[in-house]
Amino acid sequence: MNKPKAGTKKPLTHKPSPRGEGRVRGSRFEFSAGGVVQDGENLLMVKVENFEGDEIWTFPKGHIEKGEKAPDAALREVEEETGYRCAIIKPFENVEYYFQRDGELVKKSVKWFLMKALEKTGTHDADEILEAAWVAREEAQKRVIYKSDKKLLAKLKE
Repeated sequence: MNKPKAGTKKPLTHKPSPRGEGRVRGSRFEFSAGGVVQDGENLLMVKVENFEGDEIWTFPKGHIEKGEKAPDAALREVEEETGYRCAIIKPFENVEYYFQRDGELVKKSVKWFLMKALEKTGTHDADEILEAAWVAREEAQKRVIYKSDKKLLAKLKE
């Protein structure tokens, strides 16, 4: 094994996430599902606080529970996070990315579904979601910061 040059850190055993810092102590996999809910030129988005404490806009998604199928998880998560019951139009995109949480590398796979809203059933989950709102597609382009969200918006244009 090559020794690092003096004054440099030892190489990581795993690739760090693009926004991660420091050493990675282990890794895990997470599987989520979510919805890109569209009504004409408007998209249903949620404002959340990320692991760094920043408030960001993204699309509703969440973990697939044990025994749950991805489409069911996506519909459940969208309703929980936005207060809208939706219907799936079609499978939309599969996205994978890495991030660090508490020094652990996490590989996340998200199955996205294109959806339409059927009815407002309640309000967003105030424990996880700061705000849920319909946003014009052009405005959504300005609000998203994650590469995976930008990929979803680009696919909508296809």
